[in-house]
Amino acid sequence: MMSSLRSLRGLLLLSFALAAGSALAQSRIDCSALNSAILKRPVHYCVFLPSGYDAAVAQHPATRYPVLYFLHGLGDNEQTLFNSGGWTLLDDLRRQHKMGDFLIVAPEGRRGFYVNSADGSVRYSDFFLQEFMPAIERKFSIRPGRGGRAISGISMGGYGALRFAFAHPELFSAVSAQSAAIITESPQQLDTASQTGVPILAVLGPVFGKPIDARHWNENNPLLLAKKNAVGLKKMAIYFNCGQDDNYGFEKGAAELHNELQREHIPHEYHAYPGDHSLTYFLSHFDEVMEFHSKAFGLLPKQ
Repeated sequence: MMSSLRSLRGLLLLSFALAAGSALAQSRIDCSALNSAILKRPVHYCVFLPSGYDAAVAQHPATRYPVLYFLHGLGDNEQTLFNSGGWTLLDDLRRQHKMGDFLIVAPEGRRGFYVNSADGSVRYSDFFLQEFMPAIERKFSIRPGRGGRAISGISMGGYGALRFAFAHPELFSAVSAQSAAIITESPQQLDTASQTGVPILAVLGPVFGKPIDARHWNENNPLLLAKKNAVGLKKMAIYFNCGQDDNYGFEKGAAELHNELQREHIPHEYHAYPGDHSLTYFLSHFDEVMEFHSKAFGLLPKQ
């Protein structure tokens, strides 16, 4: 009887080990929420953990991974990247050795452009820098310091990623953006456009003011921040692209950012591709973005 029980226990342990090994071979998405004292509400987020993360950390607690913060676009949420084909793409890129092992952290940004609002009622930037990043980097096994931290985003999130990185080059070693919502018009021009029926302030007003607060707008403008912090940006890896038939005209902002970085002699990688402002466009160049960050983290050889 005892022999049979030992055999059964051995089989169960073997089955458990095989199941655990199979699970560890897969990447996973860890979604949760952080209760923010600054925003006075829970902020949801999802984290992509590469296969092998759990085993590596369990066996070697000192193991640390780089982290890429990913900011979603207007109308999306913290799950969009992973639920729209991004998770499969990430696993495919890793299998093809086009991407190294790092965490991707996607926080909920709602419609706030990832900045503090002009009236001070929503302090998202303060939350992200003072609460969110420290909490994430305590919870997960993340490489400390600027060299292991980067930021990326699409559309509104592309604006947010560039704004964070250009305002704080001491915090991020690399930044990327796809179809970033960089608007070249001045606050005065935008206010005038809103009076002619263009619904631009319906989106911008709650964040930047009605009429737009010019000082607040300029303080968060990636084009002006690139000039202001040019010295720090010369030490940062920078990548961005934009479709040349962008539905919102963001190709103009991308071209102007390219020109501004050239004027300041800031190294960067810019691609003007055919395409519009769509999920199809974003996913078609997602592999470039991941390869760029893998190289910037030193996980792939640079050509």
